[in-house]
Amino acid sequence: MATVVTGDRIHAPGVAPRRSRPGRRLALRNTLIGWTFILPNFVGFALLTLVPVVTLFYMSFTSWNVFGTAPWVGLDNYTRLLSDKSFHTALLNTLYYAVVHIPVTLVASLALALWLNRKMRGVAFFRTVAFFPYITSIVAIAVVWNMLFSPKYGPINQFLGLLGVENGPGWTTSATWSMPAVLIVGTWREMGYYMLLFLAGLQTVPAELHEAARVDGAGPWQRFWNVTIPCLRPTTFFVTVMLTIGSFKVFDLILVMTNGGPGQSTLVLSQYIFQKGFGEFQFGYASAISVVLFLICILVTIFQFLWNKRREA
Repeated sequence: MATVVTGDRIHAPGVAPRRSRPGRRLALRNTLIGWTFILPNFVGFALLTLVPVVTLFYMSFTSWNVFGTAPWVGLDNYTRLLSDKSFHTALLNTLYYAVVHIPVTLVASLALALWLNRKMRGVAFFRTVAFFPYITSIVAIAVVWNMLFSPKYGPINQFLGLLGVENGPGWTTSATWSMPAVLIVGTWREMGYYMLLFLAGLQTVPAELHEAARVDGAGPWQRFWNVTIPCLRPTTFFVTVMLTIGSFKVFDLILVMTNGGPGQSTLVLSQYIFQKGFGEFQFGYASAISVVLFLICILVTIFQFLWNKRREA
């Protein structure tokens, strides 16, 4: 084995040269600089996410009501969920909202992105108009849409009257039509945001693939189905995951638009958690409902990841 020479030092064969003191200082300095960048993120995650989540799981096994200690009740909160009809209603309404809202918003945002991805006059203006509802105050949106949905004086029912519908839906005043009304507003508000994601995804579709398909005689629909959709799979997967999580934890729109009513027709799990926690101070029971919602989101997301992985294989 050859002798190793570093600078003015000679090392025996098989012995790794020791790093000089300036080299160790530089490595230590780089390590400290790296930690200064990532440590605030770790601290913020621990204080704002990890600790509250761990506390949530602990509180779900107690009957804490803000005042005094938190008595340990074991699985009582979870067994109570089995006989809680309001929880069952909120769970079904949440599933109803998610099952309808996810595909409708996905299709609407993709269609909007395809339309605004063309070269036409005023495309920047139309993109801004489509995105504007997402950054508008949710309270203002709820007030305006409640006026539009007014059964007697709202322009929507007046327009339906022109089409021959004499008795229009009661919308937010009807137990049957309140959830569809919320779904319409929720889709209208969020499709602009997901349109931007699809627009970014459409920019990554190679034009050569479309040109090759066109030369092979593929029509517009065939190019869309066999070229655009496969190339948009990563974007579609991301949008689906974000839509799923957002749909299961919908809260603010329903709170300011219908407040869960009429009756419990639009009561969802997030609002039920709010009612039990901050309305009735049953934080232990509200924590148990939160754990159920957390597990639903985790399981659905894991299923989506596995399904997407299988399709990519």
